[in-house]
Amino acid sequence: MTILRGDDPAAVAAAARCLADGGLVGLPTETVYGLAARADDDRAVAGIFAAKARPADHPLIVHVTGIEAARHFAAGWNESAQRLAEAFWPGPVTLIVPRLPGRADAAAGGHLTIGLRCPAHPVAHALLEAAAALGVAGVAAPSANRFGRVSPTRASHVEDEFGTSLLVLDGGPCEVGIESSIVDCSRGEPVLLRPGLLMRERLEAALGRPLRERDADAPRSSGDLASHYAPAARVRLVDAASLYSTATFADGVAVYSRSRPAGLDPARWRALPDDPARCAQDLFAALRAFDSAGAREIRVEEPPDLPAWEGVRDRLRRAAA
Repeated sequence: MTILRGDDPAAVAAAARCLADGGLVGLPTETVYGLAARADDDRAVAGIFAAKARPADHPLIVHVTGIEAARHFAAGWNESAQRLAEAFWPGPVTLIVPRLPGRADAAAGGHLTIGLRCPAHPVAHALLEAAAALGVAGVAAPSANRFGRVSPTRASHVEDEFGTSLLVLDGGPCEVGIESSIVDCSRGEPVLLRPGLLMRERLEAALGRPLRERDADAPRSSGDLASHYAPAARVRLVDAASLYSTATFADGVAVYSRSRPAGLDPARWRALPDDPARCAQDLFAALRAFDSAGAREIRVEEPPDLPAWEGVRDRLRRAAA
């Protein structure tokens, strides 16, 4: 079995049955494609860790149909979690809350907290609803790629990672293109653990208070390693002045920048969008395309140090770490 159309009800039903039976499914969301298994089956979740070669103590995000379904896994659901869920679910924000003992142990990596999200992609929502009708309370779904590598934003990327034996629902290119914002709601004040496309000020407006920065006591969460989202090629962040005025480009060097530097072969250049939302949507596809073309080094023009670019800057820093 390989890629199936996500808008085909028969394909969604087949994927839901696969999840209910303890199998893995490639799942489209608005952020990136996920590698999904039922979160309440530790053996099924172990399949995710094995396929990705992901450390078993690195927690996964559990995708649910809404707030009521999220409470199935949560030992506590405070005002911060409620405000953010009401404002942004379905959507690209994950909430870290205390976990009920015995619920999704493997998906949580054995930690006392759990990350929960309600995705906005219509195929993801249809699959979650169909799986729920078969008794699946939630679906663990990290990005559908080998651990630490570039996240997939198209169904073909998932097939490139895992071959044709995996059932993948094709929901088209991901609209957001980078992973969800993660907010820790498990302790007193909410803390931003991972920025996404949702600007910090929008999250703070919904909360009615500022977000604190990560501290030493923050719970483990997806994507919190210094090096992550990395292609096979080396990634270097380069300031614009150096990139356009003094750079030389040996064979194997590709460039992702606003304008093509003088002297660079057009085949080794890709335009970096000026808009942060369009850049987020294009970023991982661009890194994958450079890898496929055989680049050994990817030089990326540093994006603006502005709030709207926080999520893109985070992904690029980790890719270059």
